[in-house]
Amino acid sequence: MRGDERVTVAIDAGVADVRLCRPEKLNALDEASLRALADAAEALAADRELRAVVLSGEGRAFCAGLDLALLRSARPGAALPGGAGGIEARLPGRITNLAQQAVQGWSDLAVPCIAAIHGVALGGGLQLALGADLRIVAPDAELSVLEIRWGLVPDMTGTWVLPRLVGLDVAKELTWTGRMVAGAEAVELGLATRVADDPRAEALALAAQIAASSPSAVRSAKALLDRSLGSERSGQYLAESAAMAELIGGADQLEAVRAFSEGRPALFAPRG
Repeated sequence: MRGDERVTVAIDAGVADVRLCRPEKLNALDEASLRALADAAEALAADRELRAVVLSGEGRAFCAGLDLALLRSARPGAALPGGAGGIEARLPGRITNLAQQAVQGWSDLAVPCIAAIHGVALGGGLQLALGADLRIVAPDAELSVLEIRWGLVPDMTGTWVLPRLVGLDVAKELTWTGRMVAGAEAVELGLATRVADDPRAEALALAAQIAASSPSAVRSAKALLDRSLGSERSGQYLAESAAMAELIGGADQLEAVRAFSEGRPALFAPRG
């Protein structure tokens, strides 16, 4: 186990179990939480043995959004602590401020990231969940683009990600109303991938299944699918061909075939 008072990371068999650890505040995001999330994602990005990530919250909720203490400290034209609302406060060498990087870091991972949502995922907490590749949600979970309640807009990558998941019209409706969305509707709208009574257990099981597959193929598939949203068809087809040329005959691909033929789990070599 490693981490600080806001976020912990435990890695087992290539799966990182990342937990928000501020349960007394429903894992609300303060500046320390944002920094811990960004730092944890950056550290995991450098782990070449990583196969998958599960992101969840301790206690009664996934994440209740920005700590209200940050909102109460707001001054006209100034960024909130942690960079939320900041125009000039880009991180060195990045297109993000700290609050955005706390979300973007999980999207940028080369391996799949699965958010397990229980309780509430509100405002910045929902945006954090949207930074994952997949979202498994409890039936009674409550999700909301809540910023309108505070007279704000989503600014932790939400206005980029949300329309791509649910469509522009639904994104506008959710953003303008801030209404609560429960588990089944979240899946119907595209906010979540599937419903599970125990989202974290389901996410860990799915992560273990992914971790048992060829790490080269999993990483390549994520990269291809992510780039497809902004690619022309001809460019995407070329990228597919290049990925296949790199994978075929490689150690991971050959081991996957041997393991299937021999009816045993694959044993992929450590990444160099």
